[in-house]
Amino acid sequence: MKQVALVFLGGGMGSILRYGISLYFSNQNHLFPKATFLANVIGALLIGVLIGYQLKHQTSNGLSLFLVTGFCGGFTTFSTFSLESYNLWKAEEWSTLGVYLSASLLIGILLTGIGIAIAQRL
Repeated sequence: MKQVALVFLGGGMGSILRYGISLYFSNQNHLFPKATFLANVIGALLIGVLIGYQLKHQTSNGLSLFLVTGFCGGFTTFSTFSLESYNLWKAEEWSTLGVYLSASLLIGILLTGIGIAIAQRL
């Protein structure tokens, strides 16, 4: 039951921060989904740092459940990424869709790797 509580608390904190980012960008009338993109690339870097640190220092599973599964899981959002991509597709915003998909995947993977490399040096 402790593990469920850790995921729950971390997920709640991540979701609240994600909501804050959405509110910050809500008044901006731009086609590119900045809030989701920012949350996902920050989450990619953060999960890289956390996993890299965990691998190097063999931290507790509880900390991983709270930060990686809970916080990062609540903070990042694949479902919103998918919906926004679908909406760009339906609106035939091909260039924006291409940039959003490519940048999200490539930058996300790159930042995860950078995060792991950073953590390995800590």
